[in-house]
Amino acid sequence: MRWKLKDVPDSKKVAALAKALGVAKPIATLLVQRGIETFDEAKYFFRPKLENLHDPYLMKDMDKAVERVFDAFSSGENIMVYGDYDVDGTTSVALMSSYLLSDYEAVTTYIPDRYKEGYGVSYAGIDFASDNDITLIIALDCGIKAIDKVAYAKEKGIDFIICDHHRPGDQIPDAVAVLDPKRKECTYPYDELCGCGVGFKLIQALAQEKGQPFEELLPYLDLVATAIAADIVPMTGENRILAFHGLQVINNAPRPGFKAFIEQLDKKELTITDVVFVIAPRINAAGRMKHGLYAVELLSETDLEQAKVFAAAIETNNADRKELDKKITEEALAQIKNNREEDHYTSVVYQEDWHKGVIGIVASRLTETYYRPTLVFTKSGEKLAASARSVKGFDVYDALEACSAFIEQFGGHKYAAGLTLLPENYEKFKTKFEEVVRKSMPDELRTPEVQIDNEVFLSDITPQFYRIISQMAPFGPQNMHPVFMARGLRDNGYGKPVGGDLSHLKLNILSGADDRTYNAIGFGLGDKYQMVQSGKSFQAAFTVGENHWQGTTSLQLMLKDIKAE
Repeated sequence: MRWKLKDVPDSKKVAALAKALGVAKPIATLLVQRGIETFDEAKYFFRPKLENLHDPYLMKDMDKAVERVFDAFSSGENIMVYGDYDVDGTTSVALMSSYLLSDYEAVTTYIPDRYKEGYGVSYAGIDFASDNDITLIIALDCGIKAIDKVAYAKEKGIDFIICDHHRPGDQIPDAVAVLDPKRKECTYPYDELCGCGVGFKLIQALAQEKGQPFEELLPYLDLVATAIAADIVPMTGENRILAFHGLQVINNAPRPGFKAFIEQLDKKELTITDVVFVIAPRINAAGRMKHGLYAVELLSETDLEQAKVFAAAIETNNADRKELDKKITEEALAQIKNNREEDHYTSVVYQEDWHKGVIGIVASRLTETYYRPTLVFTKSGEKLAASARSVKGFDVYDALEACSAFIEQFGGHKYAAGLTLLPENYEKFKTKFEEVVRKSMPDELRTPEVQIDNEVFLSDITPQFYRIISQMAPFGPQNMHPVFMARGLRDNGYGKPVGGDLSHLKLNILSGADDRTYNAIGFGLGDKYQMVQSGKSFQAAFTVGENHWQGTTSLQLMLKDIKAE
């Protein structure tokens, strides 16, 4: 693992901020590294306020979208809320449909079948709308590349409002309104919203038009926070504000669908990490194993007992998903080994009977094993479909664009994407993708990196220090949990490998700077035991967390890596 220490910021700026805030220099250093240099900037960061959200009408086409929705209301039109089957899509559909239904009855929801229709806007969905006299479709978390499908809908007398956050192609669909802050023509001040975030901006604009108090929109923020967490968008700007307040809703007044899951947890307060690893996978499991509409029903349900019934079914789906992704991961790893591709720059695997609902998870698992851009393919109708995952610093979307001659359709982000291609192009694509990545990916990106914010003495790690760091949450891309390093460390002799397979490392660390010991745990670091057992000093990269044991809470170093000095 490569250790990369962030640049040390200007010492005068650090000293000035430390004085202005009354905090220790390591804290001020963290803040300056994140672009926070004044008291007011720190106040904005530590106290995210809803009043700092941008005016939704700053987004291009927002006025057209609002006007079209109210026209539909006044004309008594049928409206369909359409979204993708992942967490961002299903939360978006639940948000938009429940908001519209609070005022207007003629609203239905549609999630495409992952296996029959695939990702994004489908002809089948448009035909369903036509057959049911639906004249307005609001598409969320998809649609920005649906040029032909929007044109097809128009021929059938169906209008589209698109609320998307993916990168547009060269052409924008001919919809009534296209809300996407990544559009070149859009000057909206923040372009990192998730799909549900764009949907929230539309209901914010609708509420403003109606003169509805913003406070009445607060119950929807749990959905937005969940989408932000699951879609791994930057935890900055509006995303940070929405996630901060959405977490408060999750913890203090969760909707029945969330409450049904949360009641099973032994936690007083959920963090964004809990949302990512507890709530999001269960919402995703519905779309992976059954159908995304199950998730929308759960998220929209107002009766707790009925929500528990939905949650129990989704829990079963999630258990099935875990078994399936484990089996497919083993088969994919065996394929790489049998093809003698361990030294490749990419992992590209295919088996026609792999479950389409879990290939994204399998791609992530393979990336963890081989740490390189990865695509997992399966058969989908007459074509092959794949999920792509990348490693830190490498843009897999750009790499796919360079292979577009062999691709039927693709879309996504820098680190995750989806695509389809014809079976006869699979080997050509695989060869081209390896060639593109080999030429464009710097060798240093082939090794996992731990990025370290700051070097500290362990004596700096105090309860007050931890409390301030905790207030930097919610954490996510561009506001990651701070990682520190310390030198001159030794184990006090009680360190040992732990866990059923002894793959983890538990230490009591002594620092040369003081006589105290510090509890530390390193998940997956069991093989480092011999190093610390030697009695020689070492250095550690770590985050700071809490250990709860038998009613006692203490600070704990969460080791990322250790190295001999």
